[in-house]
Amino acid sequence: MSFPETRMRRLRRSESMRALVRETTLDPGDLIYPLFICPGKSIRHEIGSMPGVFNLSVDEVVREAEEAASLGLGGLLLFGLPETKDEQGTGAWDDNGIVQQGLIALKQSAAAKKLVLIADVCLCEYTSHGHCGLIVEGRNGWDVDNDPSLELLGRTAASLARAGADVIAPSDMMDGRVAAIRRALDASGSAEVPILSYASKFASAFYGPFREAADSAPQFGDRKTYQMDGANIREAMREIDLDIAEGADMILMKPAMPYLDVVRAARERVDVPIGAYQVSGEYSMLQAAFEKGWLDRDRTILESLLGMRRAGAGFIVTYFAKDAARLL
Repeated sequence: MSFPETRMRRLRRSESMRALVRETTLDPGDLIYPLFICPGKSIRHEIGSMPGVFNLSVDEVVREAEEAASLGLGGLLLFGLPETKDEQGTGAWDDNGIVQQGLIALKQSAAAKKLVLIADVCLCEYTSHGHCGLIVEGRNGWDVDNDPSLELLGRTAASLARAGADVIAPSDMMDGRVAAIRRALDASGSAEVPILSYASKFASAFYGPFREAADSAPQFGDRKTYQMDGANIREAMREIDLDIAEGADMILMKPAMPYLDVVRAARERVDVPIGAYQVSGEYSMLQAAFEKGWLDRDRTILESLLGMRRAGAGFIVTYFAKDAARLL
């Protein structure tokens, strides 16, 4: 039937009616809050390009976690800023490393135990050159040496699991890293720890503010030989298939908003849980618009996250997690 018998506005007449027929919902438990852990005590250093986001010492991370738990958030994604860096990124798998310290402290907090603690696994925050693996002489003067890097990623994952990580999340984009991490976790007595793979991580301009937050900008070159070309959705599906075949229990799409078609394609292709990462550039871009008064802050935050859920993301990593939970 067509108009006037059919009137689509009938189901939009009130908030209660709209809520009744709403197809996609957003809950605080769907949200993961990223935190950057740095050495020291009582440190809360705001990141210039990311208003409202901080580098936090371990004691401040515990405070943030307790607030996140009180808001009903689903979990935390932890990144580290080590005191020193070297060519092999040894701080990543040091059992006394900065994220390991944070995990141990969080596991001692009754409130923080309500959260899923996800540990990012990558070497870029810990290497002096800022790349996600070991560097060797290559065709262009340098290259990231894939296979030797896998052993270091496995060691990092095992160390983080021993410290208390509930989930291991490799973001490095080395070929074969999921299988290497699965072997390392199983061999170290952490067979029950799941892997959340950044299965399609694109070489994106939207990571810029994160590199200030994590002090992880490459000192030379770029990451286009290991992160994905933003033009390729079929290649993204191959990456997802390979990671699941290697043992990934969940997958994460990154960035989110410019790649919602990838989230949708992944959701239609696989049955494992899928998340989307609303990355630093997406956050900072919206914050700049809020400061200018160009967008309604509260409505925009929720609309941006709802769009990711509608595309197929079961959970969302976002720097707006606490703000969104309060609004919800």
